[in-house]
Amino acid sequence: MAIQNKDLPRFSIVTDKPFIKKALLISATLWLLLCIAFIWLFIQSTESNTYKLRTSLAASQASEQQTVSELKVMKQELANSKRSEFISRAANNQIQIALAEKDEQIAGLKADLDFYERLVGSSGRRHGLIVHNAEFAKASDGAWQYAVTLTQNINRGGITSGQMRFDVDGVSDGKLKTISWNALLQNPNAASQAFSFRYFQLMQGSVMLPSNFTPQYVRVTLKGAFGTIDKVFNWQPKQLNTTIINN
Repeated sequence: MAIQNKDLPRFSIVTDKPFIKKALLISATLWLLLCIAFIWLFIQSTESNTYKLRTSLAASQASEQQTVSELKVMKQELANSKRSEFISRAANNQIQIALAEKDEQIAGLKADLDFYERLVGSSGRRHGLIVHNAEFAKASDGAWQYAVTLTQNINRGGITSGQMRFDVDGVSDGKLKTISWNALLQNPNAASQAFSFRYFQLMQGSVMLPSNFTPQYVRVTLKGAFGTIDKVFNWQPKQLNTTIINN
């Protein structure tokens, strides 16, 4: 049996491998280069993205400013268009009102011309006492002013006289109703209106209508030595033409 001597030194044989150190050094160098390259690429990418974002932001801001400017221009154009439309509409309304007034004046002048032609014209047909027209216009106090024209040209030089009154037919609360002369004057003992003329006379005055009453017709009645004359007119309110002079 062999006896081991504990006092003897222990030795181990190690083989020297220099290529391992080189490989580790190369690996470490490559890893360091890769890290540096990765960091550089990351920085470049970040700077590129930041530049793109800044560029996009600047473009968006420029686009926003342009849009705001265009919106302001469009709002101003719209305001100008509305103002122009309003002015045009107002002017058109004024023209329409003026034309309507002129048409009414022309119609009144034609009626007066026809009236005088029938009275004094040599070719006009002679007639006895008639109610030429009956016109009404709303007054500011709620009353209705009336103008009833009476004419005759058969009794030249003679005086025609009598009494005139009228009633108004219409609708009240969905029912037909007649407002009498006394009710129109708000006087149960109202006398008829007297007339006396050679050729024509304009009868004027004012009456009151109930607030819930819608007039439709006017029935004018003349009484005198000539008998009784009735004439019915449609209710057509207008501006009164009172240029006729009694004669």
